[in-house]
Amino acid sequence: MTFLPTSTSADARDRSVAVLPVGSFEQHGEFLPLATDTVIAMTIAEAVAAAYPAVLLLPPVTISCSHEHAAWPGTVSISATTLHAIVRDVAESLRHKGVNQLVVVNGHGGNYVLGNVVQEASARGERMALFPTEVDWLSARVAGGVESGPETDMHAGELETSLLLHAHPSLVPADYASHDERADDRNRFLTLGLGPYTKSGVIGHPSRATAEKGKGALANLVAAFDDVLSALDR
Repeated sequence: MTFLPTSTSADARDRSVAVLPVGSFEQHGEFLPLATDTVIAMTIAEAVAAAYPAVLLLPPVTISCSHEHAAWPGTVSISATTLHAIVRDVAESLRHKGVNQLVVVNGHGGNYVLGNVVQEASARGERMALFPTEVDWLSARVAGGVESGPETDMHAGELETSLLLHAHPSLVPADYASHDERADDRNRFLTLGLGPYTKSGVIGHPSRATAEKGKGALANLVAAFDDVLSALDR
């Protein structure tokens, strides 16, 4: 299994849109990998690149802003300033090669700074997009038949586990259904972190996950990418 693009310089010739997956390296309970968000971001980006020939798939950013998960072993973070700089530098490098459109595929909800990066780039006249948006994710949940909403299914729950069951089932242990935990009241987690709200680190119902739900959600996201390309071309 590899999560790195294997394209050559010849393959990259004449590509007009680059896709940069951004994941994280953070706890996902005691049953999913620390790299779950990176795997999901790369899975979405690979599916998009396969469906749209104009897309140049970039290697993922594997560590990002996971400070709310600092209470658990294994979590590693970089600052929002550093992540901001990485994306800007990548976009600038691409422009020097004639690739003027960049889509940041974000797999970690805590990367709030990516929205600012895209807004600032757009204000400068650059062509950048963030995908999936909250609306995209909501649509994917419905299309996949995911029962839980984002309020109760925040982390290592039904949606994330379903995506892995579909795309990378070897990463999901057989006992995944025994790791449910609810933490609906987490209003101050930006101040306190998630530690006071969940013992396991899970917020959601992985027991409800199925590969079929993951398949439907991913297909919906790939279809939604057409709207991203349309927005970049306006």
